Amino acid sequence: MKDKNEQELHGELEAVREKLRAWRFAMTGSKTKNVKEGKGFRKDIARILTELNSRKKNTKV
Repeated sequence: MKDKNEQELHGELEAVREKLRAWRFAMTGSKTKNVKEGKGFRKDIARILTELNSRKKNTKV
């Protein structure tokens, strides 16, 4: 994640959020078997947001 620029991270963040949304709808309709997949999506979102926030802090200083 450190080698990606800010626009790529924002794009990836939107993609992972969309995957999480689709997974939630699939869980509601009982179309998915992997119930632990959502945890991975949430962790990916947290990693991306952490990187974006750390970059934001470093540019303010």
